Amino acid sequence: MVRVKFRYLVVNFLYPEPSSKSRTDLPDLVQIHSPTPDAFNAGALVRLIRDAVEDLYGDYGSGMVSSSLKVNYYSPSTSTAIIRCPRDHYEMVWAALTYVTRLPKVDVPVVCRVLRVSGTIRKAEEEVIRRSQNIVKRAKAWEGRGADPMLSSVEKNVEKERKREDVLAAVDQGEESEEMSE
Repeated sequence: MVRVKFRYLVVNFLYPEPSSKSRTDLPDLVQIHSPTPDAFNAGALVRLIRDAVEDLYGDYGSGMVSSSLKVNYYSPSTSTAIIRCPRDHYEMVWAALTYVTRLPKVDVPVVCRVLRVSGTIRKAEEEVIRRSQNIVKRAKAWEGRGADPMLSSVEKNVEKERKREDVLAAVDQGEESEEMSE
């Protein structure tokens, strides 16, 4: 009996454009690594991949990939997923993910980045855990130094916005006093 072999793709979703006007004050690093919208789930991810493979490779690609395609892990908070696909055709899934530009349902621009290809689910999970621990370590190190680069960038943008609002308010006050004097 022949055993079906798989590959596991660790995928990260990046958001190059801010999703709303209020988030434009955030640093680019925070905007790009923002959480995935709640309307997008693991089932929508599978449909997205199947449609992308079919668009890119036609019925042949769809037939080769769709029978064993599965999302083993999906985290909207970290915008990370582990996708199981056939070993012989994992390049098709990778290429299809590369050509995805928008998330369905939510219509948000996205970049799908394959971080690792693994032969076992264990190594893929270890990669996700390692990346998460690295993020936590960096956050704790910034907290220990007292100067968080992301936080200081946000504070600078907020301060700049406050100064701009003060200037606009002063200009408005000046126009009002001129109108009253006339």
